[in-house]
Amino acid sequence: MSLKNIVKSKEYVLKLTRDNNIRFIRLWFTDILGFLKSFSINIDELENAFDGGMGFDGSSIEGYARIDESDMMAVPDPTTFRILPWRSEGSSGGVAVARMFCDIVEPDGTPYKGDPRGVLKRNLKKAADMGFDHYFIGPELEFFYFKSSEGMPEVLDHGGYFDLTPLDLASDLRKETILTLEEMGIGVEYSHHEVAPSQHEIDLRYTDALTMADNAMTYRLVVKEIALKHGVYATFMPKPLYGQNGNGMHTHQSLFKGERNAFFDPKDKFHLSELGKAYIAGILKHTPEFTSLICQWVNSYKRLVPNYEAPVYISWARRNRSALVRLPMYKQGKEKSTRIELRCPDPACNPYLAFSVMLAAGLEGIEKGYKLDEPIEEDIFTMTEIERKRRDIKSLPGDLYEAICLTEKSELVKRTLGEHIFKKFIANKKIEWEQYRTYVTRYEIDRYLPIL
Repeated sequence: MSLKNIVKSKEYVLKLTRDNNIRFIRLWFTDILGFLKSFSINIDELENAFDGGMGFDGSSIEGYARIDESDMMAVPDPTTFRILPWRSEGSSGGVAVARMFCDIVEPDGTPYKGDPRGVLKRNLKKAADMGFDHYFIGPELEFFYFKSSEGMPEVLDHGGYFDLTPLDLASDLRKETILTLEEMGIGVEYSHHEVAPSQHEIDLRYTDALTMADNAMTYRLVVKEIALKHGVYATFMPKPLYGQNGNGMHTHQSLFKGERNAFFDPKDKFHLSELGKAYIAGILKHTPEFTSLICQWVNSYKRLVPNYEAPVYISWARRNRSALVRLPMYKQGKEKSTRIELRCPDPACNPYLAFSVMLAAGLEGIEKGYKLDEPIEEDIFTMTEIERKRRDIKSLPGDLYEAICLTEKSELVKRTLGEHIFKKFIANKKIEWEQYRTYVTRYEIDRYLPIL
């Protein structure tokens, strides 16, 4: 299949399946936590899937339906058709396997209120109704390679940020991952070694938010599949190594009206429009309320501590990377690249919900005309607590429980997610916190058992 072909219709997909000897189609969707779900259909069922969807039991999917209302239908989106290279190479008789992301609907065809992909589509429609034709996203997803998922993590290398080391396994893994992503039509801007030992980053080329959410889900699977193929383990766990930087997902975002970047103003001293400033103000005001969606695990808050490049202080800046939101410097002739960067999310979140709450917060700022304070360019990590208090620099929630309490009170998040996902997500996170709160860790045994 040529990567230059853009799949636009079910008729084109049917032709591609014949031309490429596709035997099985994997239908993909996510639960509310962002775990990829899949079931496979025979190619003979593809037309039926397009016409009415394929049924499955929603009661077994986290955050979906109760057992007495469990019938769901997965309707494939033909624009997401891609051949899976790792499932198709060397297959018997040249039989290939493809995938499509699905929208989840009720048996009567109405969109299912518990579908994360549907949540993002609904919020994108709101943006469109406000005159924004495109919500572009460019995430930087970091990950670690370890020798195994068992026991304490063992790194593959001891390189640092942008280190150029002699050819090793990790270099080959990154290269093969990029080639696989590109074979699936997912654009890659660049890759490099990150700050921590055995930590890496592959940056996806920006695109519209729905495509990017699909791409992020695919990216996470491809990274893991290629690692597994070579006998190692890849993880997007936010903080797997004590005393080292964790995995982040700095998320670049912008709004466009037609071909015009709505964030750009050539006359402003920051080259940032009033609309762009209001968007940032919305992000800054509401991030504490949706931190549980973009840093959704107990372990996420082991990463959100000062001095490990993970911003915890609510402020914005142009060059200062200790700020929560950064405005990359304007380059002459690059008006379309004007964007904001939210630096606190981690790559283990559900991208459909994460992108939804970011967009909703920014749109809230635009709708209500939020005013943006001046940027803070000083290193906030080195400020004293008294100085931060004097300058009214607040912090993100310190743990998952604090984050969930803020989310539970947020009308913005409830409206963005819809009541069904809102309640299910909070209930799930409270259970996770309670399990963590009562778990006796190795730290406690080592520290307290010998002395108490």
